[in-house]
Amino acid sequence: MALSTHSNFAKPDDAYRAIVEAHRGLNEAQSADLDAALVLILANHIGDIDVLHEAIALAKRRMLEASQQQQQQQ
Repeated sequence: MALSTHSNFAKPDDAYRAIVEAHRGLNEAQSADLDAALVLILANHIGDIDVLHEAIALAKRRMLEASQQQQQQQ
């Protein structure tokens, strides 16, 4: 199975809103804990180590690119 990077949601905004709402009322530490738990639950649901490695690499690459863009704008 290859990593799917296009939206699989019929209503992607609803998915985003659900994630944002899940964080409402949490402090920073609780929010980080929720994110970690959600990542582990979804990684287990995927159940494919190759897809997990691909997703990790993509997430790191996107994070680093965003960080570099912010530094260039300053």
